[in-house]
Amino acid sequence: MPKKKTAGGTPATVALDAAAVPFTVHEYAHDPAASSYGAEAAEAMGVPPGRVFKTLLAETDGTLAVAVVPVSGQLDLKALATALGAKRATMADPATAERTTGYVLGGISPLGQRKKLRTVIDTTALAHPTVYVSAGKRGMEVELAPADLVRLTNAVTWAIGRSQGRGELREGERT
Repeated sequence: MPKKKTAGGTPATVALDAAAVPFTVHEYAHDPAASSYGAEAAEAMGVPPGRVFKTLLAETDGTLAVAVVPVSGQLDLKALATALGAKRATMADPATAERTTGYVLGGISPLGQRKKLRTVIDTTALAHPTVYVSAGKRGMEVELAPADLVRLTNAVTWAIGRSQGRGELREGERT
């Protein structure tokens, strides 16, 4: 996969460069009125939503953690807690998520975050040759091999996503 650089880069692309991981940057015109960042990204890039992953922050027993799930579904907080050996998980406060990661909502990348957090990636990522995650700003995604994403985030893989049809998004969760 060719590496495409953009002027200035983001902490996510800098981390990928530093690790010498092959990746491709995909940029699109972000619409501030879009109701779903993830669905907008999938549609703009012409990629199935199951290959585009959103990065969410949750609090598990008082500690922040990162969950990476397909934009076509939602995060199962109970499964996330189980994956991390916690009693329960709740969505993190959006301001806390931005402050902790150094990214804005809709542009939070699992890569290059200010603070290293425990990360869980939904197992469906492993079914694809490449996946797309935020490159660290709205309107910019990086495509990379799921094994590289797991390795660079020191993540565990677990079935933490569930089909969107099984209920509405929880408060604070935006695809």
